[in-house]
Amino acid sequence: MASLQRSATSSDSDPQYANIDERKRKRMLSNRESARRSRMRKQKRLQDLAQEVSALQKDNSQISERISVATQCYIEMQSANNVLRAQAMELTERLRSLNSVLQVVEEVGGYAVDIPEIPEPWQLPCPIQPIMASVDMFEYDG
Repeated sequence: MASLQRSATSSDSDPQYANIDERKRKRMLSNRESARRSRMRKQKRLQDLAQEVSALQKDNSQISERISVATQCYIEMQSANNVLRAQAMELTERLRSLNSVLQVVEEVGGYAVDIPEIPEPWQLPCPIQPIMASVDMFEYDG
């Protein structure tokens, strides 16, 4: 406490101490202002990051929805393909059966019958190839 009285009395009477106190006061004010600006920058950055998070979450949900729609379309197309493959196999079997009947008619009846050949693509198994997603598949319209 005695040192506080000494500094207070010495700063009142000595201009050198008054100058130092004035610089201290200015530095303190400057530091406070700098800290305030720093807090404001930090708050602004935090708000910007929160907005960015919100925008990214919105984009993410839109992309997820597009993926869901694309996946549903893929499943529907895959199902339609499976039906078409089954129909192709059935038609191929019918064609083979009819060709057998035509061969019997040709052999037994002595008729010259033009027996069609089974087309090549029908004989090949249809491999199931996965559909790969590409970057262009989900263009951003925003």
